[in-house]
Amino acid sequence: MSAVEVPNTQPIDGRLLAGAEFTRQLAARQRRGRLWARFFSLSTVVAVVALITLLLSIINDAFGFVISTYRVDPTTLAPDGNLELLSNEELAALLPERRLGAYLRDNLSVVPPTEFPSVPLGQALPGAILPPGVAEKTFAETTVEERRSILANNLNVDLLASLVELDVVSEDVRETYTLIESLFERDRIEREYEEKFGGASATDTVKYFRSWLSLDFITAPQASSPEVAGIRTAILGTVWIMAITVVFSFIVGVGAAIYLEEYATGNNPLERFIETNIRNLAGVPSIIYGLLGLAVFVRVLEGITQGRTILSASLTMGLLVLPVIIINAQEALRAVPSSLREASFGLGATRWQTILRTVLPSAMPGILTGTILAMSRAIGETAPLIVIGASTTIFVDPSSVVSKFTALPIQIYDWTRRPQDDFRSIAAAGILVLLVLLIGLNATAIILRQRIRRSLQS
Repeated sequence: MSAVEVPNTQPIDGRLLAGAEFTRQLAARQRRGRLWARFFSLSTVVAVVALITLLLSIINDAFGFVISTYRVDPTTLAPDGNLELLSNEELAALLPERRLGAYLRDNLSVVPPTEFPSVPLGQALPGAILPPGVAEKTFAETTVEERRSILANNLNVDLLASLVELDVVSEDVRETYTLIESLFERDRIEREYEEKFGGASATDTVKYFRSWLSLDFITAPQASSPEVAGIRTAILGTVWIMAITVVFSFIVGVGAAIYLEEYATGNNPLERFIETNIRNLAGVPSIIYGLLGLAVFVRVLEGITQGRTILSASLTMGLLVLPVIIINAQEALRAVPSSLREASFGLGATRWQTILRTVLPSAMPGILTGTILAMSRAIGETAPLIVIGASTTIFVDPSSVVSKFTALPIQIYDWTRRPQDDFRSIAAAGILVLLVLLIGLNATAIILRQRIRRSLQS
Protein backbone atom coordinates (compact mmCIF):
# COMPACT_ATOMS: atom_id res chain seq x y z
CA MET A 1 0.00 0.00 0.00
CA SER A 2 1.45 3.38 -0.92
CA ALA A 3 1.90 6.04 1.80
CA VAL A 4 -0.87 8.59 2.05
CA GLU A 5 0.40 12.18 1.60
CA VAL A 6 -0.76 14.49 4.39
CA PRO A 7 -1.34 18.03 3.15
CA ASN A 8 0.50 20.83 5.01
CA THR A 9 -2.49 22.37 6.75
CA GLN A 10 -3.04 24.22 9.99
CA PRO A 11 -6.36 24.92 11.72
CA ILE A 12 -6.77 28.68 12.07
CA ASP A 13 -10.03 30.38 13.09
CA GLY A 14 -11.92 27.09 12.64
CA ARG A 15 -10.76 26.50 9.06
CA LEU A 16 -7.91 24.62 7.39
CA LEU A 17 -5.41 26.62 5.39
CA ALA A 18 -3.46 25.30 2.45
CA GLY A 19 0.29 24.96 2.81
CA ALA A 20 1.07 28.20 0.94
CA GLU A 21 -1.40 30.27 2.96
CA PHE A 22 -0.11 28.81 6.19
CA THR A 23 3.47 29.64 5.20
CA ARG A 24 2.49 33.21 4.32
CA GLN A 25 0.73 33.81 7.65
CA LEU A 26 3.55 32.16 9.57
CA ALA A 27 6.04 34.53 7.95
CA ALA A 28 3.79 37.47 8.85
CA ARG A 29 3.64 36.36 12.49
CA GLN A 30 7.40 36.00 12.56
CA ARG A 31 7.81 39.52 11.14
CA ARG A 32 5.52 40.90 13.83
CA GLY A 33 7.49 39.00 16.47
CA ARG A 34 10.78 40.46 15.23
CA LEU A 35 9.21 43.94 15.15
CA TRP A 36 8.08 43.70 18.77
CA ALA A 37 11.46 42.27 19.78
CA ARG A 38 13.15 45.33 18.24
CA PHE A 39 10.65 47.61 20.00
CA PHE A 40 11.39 46.03 23.39
CA SER A 41 15.13 46.27 22.75
CA LEU A 42 14.76 49.93 21.80
CA SER A 43 12.73 50.58 24.98
CA THR A 44 15.51 49.04 27.06
CA VAL A 45 18.13 51.19 25.33
CA VAL A 46 16.05 54.35 25.87
CA ALA A 47 15.60 53.53 29.57
CA VAL A 48 19.33 52.89 30.06
CA VAL A 49 20.26 56.10 28.20
CA ALA A 50 17.77 58.11 30.29
CA LEU A 51 19.19 56.73 33.55
CA ILE A 52 22.78 57.35 32.46
CA THR A 53 21.88 60.91 31.41
CA LEU A 54 20.26 61.55 34.79
CA LEU A 55 23.31 60.21 36.63
CA LEU A 56 25.72 62.25 34.51
CA SER A 57 23.70 65.44 35.05
CA ILE A 58 23.91 64.89 38.82
CA ILE A 59 27.66 64.25 38.66
CA ASN A 60 28.04 67.32 36.43
CA ASP A 61 26.62 69.56 39.19
CA ALA A 62 28.55 67.93 42.05
CA PHE A 63 32.03 68.84 40.77
CA GLY A 64 33.60 71.90 39.17
CA PHE A 65 35.46 75.17 39.62
CA VAL A 66 34.19 77.77 42.09
CA ILE A 67 35.19 81.37 42.68
CA SER A 68 34.93 82.37 46.35
CA THR A 69 35.57 85.40 48.49
CA TYR A 70 36.58 85.27 52.17
CA ARG A 71 35.96 87.66 55.03
CA VAL A 72 39.12 86.28 56.67
CA ASP A 73 41.72 84.29 54.74
CA PRO A 74 41.79 80.81 56.35
CA THR A 75 45.56 80.53 55.74
CA THR A 76 46.05 83.29 58.32
CA LEU A 77 44.28 81.21 60.96
CA ALA A 78 45.72 77.72 60.42
CA PRO A 79 48.51 76.05 58.40
CA ASP A 80 47.37 75.69 54.76
CA GLY A 81 43.96 76.95 55.88
CA ASN A 82 43.10 73.59 57.50
CA LEU A 83 41.19 74.64 60.61
CA GLU A 84 40.89 71.05 61.86
CA LEU A 85 44.61 71.15 62.73
CA LEU A 86 43.83 73.62 65.52
CA SER A 87 42.87 72.50 69.03
CA ASN A 88 39.40 72.89 70.52
CA GLU A 89 40.58 75.80 72.68
CA GLU A 90 42.15 77.59 69.69
CA LEU A 91 39.00 77.18 67.61
CA ALA A 92 36.74 78.36 70.46
CA ALA A 93 38.94 81.45 70.87
CA LEU A 94 38.32 82.38 67.22
CA LEU A 95 34.53 82.34 67.53
CA PRO A 96 32.86 85.77 67.63
CA GLU A 97 31.75 86.78 71.12
CA ARG A 98 28.28 87.84 70.01
CA ARG A 99 27.50 84.32 68.75
CA LEU A 100 28.62 82.28 71.78
CA GLY A 101 25.13 82.13 73.28
CA ALA A 102 23.63 80.90 70.02
CA TYR A 103 26.26 78.15 69.77
CA LEU A 104 25.49 76.93 73.29
CA ARG A 105 21.73 77.12 72.79
CA ASP A 106 21.66 75.39 69.39
CA ASN A 107 24.20 72.64 70.07
CA LEU A 108 23.99 71.79 73.78
CA SER A 109 20.81 73.14 75.35
CA VAL A 110 17.82 70.86 76.03
CA VAL A 111 15.41 73.58 77.20
CA PRO A 112 13.21 75.71 74.91
CA PRO A 113 15.14 78.61 73.31
CA THR A 114 13.04 81.21 75.14
CA GLU A 115 13.98 79.71 78.53
CA PHE A 116 17.69 79.27 77.86
CA PRO A 117 18.86 82.74 79.08
CA SER A 118 17.09 82.42 82.46
CA VAL A 119 17.73 78.75 83.35
CA PRO A 120 20.86 77.67 85.28
CA LEU A 121 23.36 76.12 82.89
CA GLY A 122 23.47 72.91 84.93
CA GLN A 123 19.81 72.43 84.02
CA ALA A 124 20.01 73.79 80.46
CA LEU A 125 23.12 71.78 79.57
CA PRO A 126 22.75 68.43 81.39
CA GLY A 127 25.73 66.15 80.96
CA ALA A 128 27.96 68.95 79.67
CA ILE A 129 31.43 69.56 81.09
CA LEU A 130 31.21 72.91 82.89
CA PRO A 131 33.89 75.02 84.59
CA PRO A 132 33.75 75.08 88.42
CA GLY A 133 30.87 77.14 89.78
CA VAL A 134 29.14 77.61 86.41
CA ALA A 135 26.35 75.05 86.89
CA GLU A 136 24.43 77.41 89.20
CA LYS A 137 24.82 80.44 86.90
CA THR A 138 22.53 81.51 84.11
CA PHE A 139 24.02 82.26 80.73
CA ALA A 140 23.91 86.02 81.35
CA GLU A 141 25.97 85.58 84.52
CA THR A 142 28.85 83.73 82.82
CA THR A 143 32.00 85.36 81.46
CA VAL A 144 33.18 85.15 77.86
CA GLU A 145 36.05 82.86 78.93
CA GLU A 146 33.61 80.48 80.65
CA ARG A 147 31.41 80.34 77.56
CA ARG A 148 34.40 79.57 75.32
CA SER A 149 35.54 76.90 77.78
CA ILE A 150 32.14 75.18 77.66
CA LEU A 151 32.23 75.13 73.87
CA ALA A 152 35.82 73.83 73.75
CA ASN A 153 35.09 71.04 76.24
CA ASN A 154 31.81 69.83 74.72
CA LEU A 155 31.93 70.35 70.95
CA ASN A 156 34.15 68.25 68.70
CA VAL A 157 36.80 69.67 66.40
CA ASP A 158 34.71 69.18 63.26
CA LEU A 159 31.78 71.18 64.59
CA LEU A 160 34.00 73.96 65.99
CA ALA A 161 35.86 74.19 62.69
CA SER A 162 32.59 74.42 60.75
CA LEU A 163 31.41 77.22 63.06
CA VAL A 164 34.66 79.12 62.49
CA GLU A 165 34.34 78.62 58.73
CA LEU A 166 30.75 79.87 58.81
CA ASP A 167 31.06 82.93 61.05
CA VAL A 168 34.76 83.90 60.88
CA VAL A 169 36.20 82.78 57.56
CA SER A 170 32.77 83.25 55.96
CA GLU A 171 33.44 81.86 52.50
CA ASP A 172 31.02 83.24 49.93
CA VAL A 173 30.83 81.30 46.67
CA ARG A 174 30.38 83.93 43.98
CA GLU A 175 30.39 81.70 40.91
CA THR A 176 30.03 77.96 40.36
CA TYR A 177 30.84 76.01 37.21
CA THR A 178 29.74 72.54 36.22
CA LEU A 179 32.17 69.70 35.59
CA ILE A 180 31.74 69.96 31.80
CA GLU A 181 32.43 73.70 31.90
CA SER A 182 35.46 73.12 34.11
CA LEU A 183 36.89 70.53 31.72
CA PHE A 184 36.22 72.18 28.36
CA GLU A 185 35.87 75.94 29.04
CA ARG A 186 38.91 76.65 31.20
CA ASP A 187 39.85 79.77 29.19
CA ARG A 188 36.42 81.36 29.65
CA ILE A 189 36.46 80.62 33.40
CA GLU A 190 39.94 82.12 33.75
CA ARG A 191 38.88 85.21 31.79
CA GLU A 192 35.79 85.74 33.97
CA TYR A 193 37.94 85.28 37.09
CA GLU A 194 40.30 88.02 35.90
CA GLU A 195 37.66 90.46 34.62
CA LYS A 196 35.00 90.14 37.33
CA PHE A 197 37.01 89.38 40.46
CA GLY A 198 40.52 90.69 39.84
CA GLY A 199 42.15 87.30 39.36
CA ALA A 200 45.14 86.19 41.41
CA SER A 201 45.90 89.78 42.43
CA ALA A 202 42.74 89.92 44.59
CA THR A 203 43.76 88.81 48.08
CA ASP A 204 40.21 87.99 49.24
CA THR A 205 39.20 85.98 46.17
CA VAL A 206 40.27 82.50 45.13
CA LYS A 207 39.44 80.12 42.25
CA TYR A 208 39.75 76.40 42.84
CA PHE A 209 38.32 73.06 41.72
CA ARG A 210 35.83 71.85 44.29
CA SER A 211 34.32 68.44 44.85
CA TRP A 212 31.08 69.13 46.67
CA LEU A 213 30.90 65.41 47.43
CA SER A 214 33.72 64.92 49.91
CA LEU A 215 34.46 63.35 53.27
CA ASP A 216 33.90 66.73 54.94
CA PHE A 217 30.48 66.99 53.28
CA ILE A 218 29.50 63.56 54.63
CA THR A 219 30.85 64.10 58.17
CA ALA A 220 29.91 67.77 58.67
CA PRO A 221 26.61 68.72 60.33
CA GLN A 222 23.90 70.76 58.66
CA ALA A 223 24.55 74.50 58.32
CA SER A 224 22.75 77.48 56.87
CA SER A 225 25.63 78.24 54.50
CA PRO A 226 26.20 75.85 51.57
CA GLU A 227 29.97 76.35 51.74
CA VAL A 228 30.20 74.49 55.07
CA ALA A 229 26.92 72.56 55.08
CA GLY A 230 27.17 68.81 55.53
CA ILE A 231 24.82 65.88 55.41
CA ARG A 232 25.81 64.00 58.57
CA THR A 233 22.68 65.02 60.46
CA ALA A 234 20.46 63.85 57.59
CA ILE A 235 22.33 60.54 57.25
CA LEU A 236 21.99 59.81 60.97
CA GLY A 237 18.29 60.70 60.85
CA THR A 238 17.80 58.35 57.90
CA VAL A 239 19.67 55.53 59.68
CA TRP A 240 17.56 55.95 62.84
CA ILE A 241 14.31 55.94 60.84
CA MET A 242 15.24 52.94 58.70
CA ALA A 243 16.47 50.90 61.69
CA ILE A 244 13.18 51.28 63.58
CA THR A 245 11.12 50.89 60.40
CA VAL A 246 12.72 47.58 59.41
CA VAL A 247 12.31 46.10 62.90
CA PHE A 248 8.65 47.09 63.13
CA SER A 249 7.63 46.25 59.56
CA PHE A 250 9.60 42.97 59.34
CA ILE A 251 8.18 41.50 62.55
CA VAL A 252 4.59 42.57 61.85
CA GLY A 253 4.73 41.92 58.10
CA VAL A 254 6.23 38.42 58.26
CA GLY A 255 3.91 37.50 61.13
CA ALA A 256 0.87 38.60 59.14
CA ALA A 257 2.10 36.72 56.05
CA ILE A 258 2.61 33.51 58.06
CA TYR A 259 -0.92 33.71 59.43
CA LEU A 260 -2.51 34.42 56.05
CA GLU A 261 -0.59 31.63 54.27
CA GLU A 262 -0.23 28.94 56.92
CA TYR A 263 -3.20 29.34 59.27
CA ALA A 264 -5.98 31.14 57.39
CA THR A 265 -8.25 28.82 55.41
CA GLY A 266 -9.46 31.42 52.91
CA ASN A 267 -13.08 30.49 53.53
CA ASN A 268 -13.64 33.17 56.17
CA PRO A 269 -15.07 36.43 54.70
CA LEU A 270 -12.99 38.46 57.17
CA GLU A 271 -9.79 36.77 55.98
CA ARG A 272 -10.68 37.44 52.34
CA PHE A 273 -11.46 41.06 53.23
CA ILE A 274 -8.07 41.49 54.93
CA GLU A 275 -6.24 39.84 52.03
CA THR A 276 -7.93 42.08 49.46
CA ASN A 277 -7.29 45.28 51.37
CA ILE A 278 -3.62 44.49 52.01
CA ARG A 279 -3.12 44.35 48.27
CA ASN A 280 -5.09 47.56 47.81
CA LEU A 281 -3.03 49.35 50.48
CA ALA A 282 0.16 48.64 48.53
CA GLY A 283 -1.04 51.11 45.88
CA VAL A 284 -2.15 53.93 48.19
CA PRO A 285 -0.16 57.18 47.63
CA SER A 286 2.54 57.70 50.23
CA ILE A 287 1.23 61.10 51.32
CA ILE A 288 -1.92 59.37 52.63
CA TYR A 289 0.27 57.41 55.01
CA GLY A 290 1.81 60.72 56.05
CA LEU A 291 -1.62 62.09 56.93
CA LEU A 292 -2.39 58.88 58.85
CA GLY A 293 0.88 59.18 60.76
CA LEU A 294 0.18 62.84 61.55
CA ALA A 295 -3.28 62.02 62.92
CA VAL A 296 -2.33 58.89 64.88
CA PHE A 297 1.33 58.96 65.87
CA VAL A 298 1.91 62.72 66.13
CA ARG A 299 -1.38 63.78 67.72
CA VAL A 300 -3.29 60.87 69.25
CA LEU A 301 -0.17 59.07 70.57
CA GLU A 302 1.82 62.21 71.34
CA GLY A 303 2.32 61.09 74.93
CA ILE A 304 4.26 58.08 73.65
CA THR A 305 5.95 59.39 70.51
CA GLN A 306 6.57 62.96 71.78
CA GLY A 307 5.05 64.43 68.62
CA ARG A 308 7.14 65.10 65.50
CA THR A 309 10.00 62.75 66.31
CA ILE A 310 11.97 59.88 64.82
CA LEU A 311 9.58 57.39 66.41
CA SER A 312 6.53 58.93 64.70
CA ALA A 313 8.33 59.00 61.35
CA SER A 314 9.54 55.39 61.72
CA LEU A 315 6.09 54.03 62.54
CA THR A 316 4.61 55.95 59.61
CA MET A 317 7.22 54.59 57.21
CA GLY A 318 6.63 51.13 58.69
CA LEU A 319 2.96 51.35 57.75
CA LEU A 320 3.95 52.55 54.28
CA VAL A 321 6.07 49.47 53.47
CA LEU A 322 4.05 46.95 55.50
CA PRO A 323 1.71 45.88 52.65
CA VAL A 324 4.68 45.38 50.32
CA ILE A 325 6.50 43.23 52.88
CA ILE A 326 3.38 41.16 53.59
CA ILE A 327 2.75 40.49 49.89
CA ASN A 328 6.40 39.57 49.21
CA ALA A 329 6.51 37.33 52.28
CA GLN A 330 3.29 35.60 51.19
CA GLU A 331 4.73 34.91 47.75
CA ALA A 332 7.93 33.54 49.29
CA LEU A 333 5.97 31.24 51.64
CA ARG A 334 3.72 30.12 48.80
CA ALA A 335 6.76 29.16 46.74
CA VAL A 336 7.89 26.59 49.35
CA PRO A 337 6.90 23.11 48.01
CA SER A 338 4.02 21.43 49.84
CA SER A 339 6.09 18.24 49.96
CA LEU A 340 8.36 19.85 52.57
CA ARG A 341 5.40 20.57 54.81
CA GLU A 342 4.00 17.06 54.35
CA ALA A 343 7.38 15.51 55.12
CA SER A 344 7.65 17.54 58.31
CA PHE A 345 4.14 16.55 59.38
CA GLY A 346 4.96 12.94 58.59
CA LEU A 347 7.89 13.07 61.02
CA GLY A 348 5.54 14.19 63.78
CA ALA A 349 6.25 17.94 63.79
CA THR A 350 3.50 20.33 64.81
CA ARG A 351 2.30 23.09 62.51
CA TRP A 352 4.39 25.70 64.33
CA GLN A 353 7.51 23.50 64.28
CA THR A 354 7.00 22.95 60.56
CA ILE A 355 6.70 26.69 59.93
CA LEU A 356 9.65 27.63 62.13
CA ARG A 357 12.13 24.92 61.08
CA THR A 358 11.12 24.06 57.54
CA VAL A 359 8.92 26.63 55.79
CA LEU A 360 10.39 29.87 57.13
CA PRO A 361 14.07 29.01 56.44
CA SER A 362 13.19 27.95 52.89
CA ALA A 363 11.25 31.20 52.28
CA MET A 364 13.77 33.48 53.99
CA PRO A 365 15.73 34.47 50.82
CA GLY A 366 12.57 35.81 49.20
CA ILE A 367 11.39 37.44 52.43
CA LEU A 368 14.70 39.24 52.98
CA THR A 369 14.86 40.38 49.37
CA GLY A 370 11.34 41.82 49.54
CA THR A 371 12.05 43.50 52.86
CA ILE A 372 15.23 45.22 51.70
CA LEU A 373 13.62 46.34 48.44
CA ALA A 374 10.76 47.79 50.49
CA MET A 375 13.35 49.64 52.60
CA SER A 376 14.87 50.97 49.37
CA ARG A 377 11.51 52.49 48.57
CA ALA A 378 11.09 53.93 52.05
CA ILE A 379 14.55 55.53 52.17
CA GLY A 380 13.68 57.76 49.24
CA GLU A 381 10.20 58.85 50.38
CA THR A 382 9.73 62.55 51.04
CA ALA A 383 5.99 63.27 51.22
CA PRO A 384 5.20 61.34 54.45
CA LEU A 385 8.15 62.90 56.27
CA ILE A 386 7.11 66.41 55.21
CA VAL A 387 3.60 65.81 56.57
CA ILE A 388 4.98 64.30 59.80
CA GLY A 389 7.10 67.42 60.30
CA ALA A 390 10.72 66.60 59.41
CA SER A 391 12.95 69.61 59.93
CA THR A 392 15.10 71.14 57.19
CA THR A 393 17.14 73.42 59.46
CA ILE A 394 18.18 71.13 62.30
CA PHE A 395 21.84 71.37 63.36
CA VAL A 396 21.94 68.77 66.16
CA ASP A 397 22.42 65.05 65.48
CA PRO A 398 19.56 62.80 66.66
CA SER A 399 20.41 60.92 69.85
CA SER A 400 17.23 58.96 70.64
CA VAL A 401 13.93 57.80 69.16
CA VAL A 402 12.19 60.96 70.42
CA SER A 403 14.71 63.40 68.89
CA LYS A 404 13.73 65.93 66.27
CA PHE A 405 15.04 64.84 62.89
CA THR A 406 15.68 65.37 59.24
CA ALA A 407 16.40 62.80 56.52
CA LEU A 408 18.31 62.62 53.26
CA PRO A 409 15.36 63.14 50.87
CA ILE A 410 14.06 66.02 52.98
CA GLN A 411 17.45 67.72 53.01
CA ILE A 412 17.88 67.25 49.27
CA TYR A 413 14.40 68.64 48.66
CA ASP A 414 15.17 71.71 50.76
CA TRP A 415 18.41 72.39 48.89
CA THR A 416 16.92 71.93 45.42
CA ARG A 417 14.17 74.48 46.01
CA ARG A 418 16.68 77.25 46.81
CA PRO A 419 17.72 79.52 43.92
CA GLN A 420 21.49 79.68 44.57
CA ASP A 421 23.75 77.57 42.35
CA ASP A 422 25.85 76.40 45.31
CA PHE A 423 22.79 74.85 46.94
CA ARG A 424 22.13 73.04 43.67
CA SER A 425 25.67 71.65 43.83
CA ILE A 426 25.36 70.29 47.37
CA ALA A 427 21.93 68.87 46.46
CA ALA A 428 23.62 66.93 43.64
CA ALA A 429 26.22 65.66 46.12
CA GLY A 430 23.43 64.61 48.50
CA ILE A 431 21.67 62.72 45.69
CA LEU A 432 24.88 60.78 45.01
CA VAL A 433 25.09 59.83 48.71
CA LEU A 434 21.47 58.64 48.60
CA LEU A 435 22.16 56.61 45.44
CA VAL A 436 25.13 54.93 47.11
CA LEU A 437 22.93 53.97 50.07
CA LEU A 438 20.27 52.56 47.74
CA ILE A 439 22.83 50.56 45.79
CA GLY A 440 24.25 49.29 49.06
CA LEU A 441 20.80 48.12 50.22
CA ASN A 442 20.14 46.29 46.95
CA ALA A 443 23.59 44.71 47.02
CA THR A 444 22.90 43.57 50.59
CA ALA A 445 19.66 41.94 49.43
CA ILE A 446 21.47 40.02 46.70
CA ILE A 447 24.29 38.88 49.01
CA LEU A 448 21.90 37.73 51.75
CA ARG A 449 19.73 35.86 49.29
CA GLN A 450 22.68 34.03 47.75
CA ARG A 451 24.22 33.09 51.11
CA ILE A 452 20.95 31.72 52.48
CA ARG A 453 20.32 29.76 49.29
CA ARG A 454 23.79 28.23 49.45
CA SER A 455 23.30 27.30 53.11
CA LEU A 456 19.97 25.64 52.30
CA GLN A 457 21.43 23.73 49.36
CA SER A 458 24.31 22.47 51.48
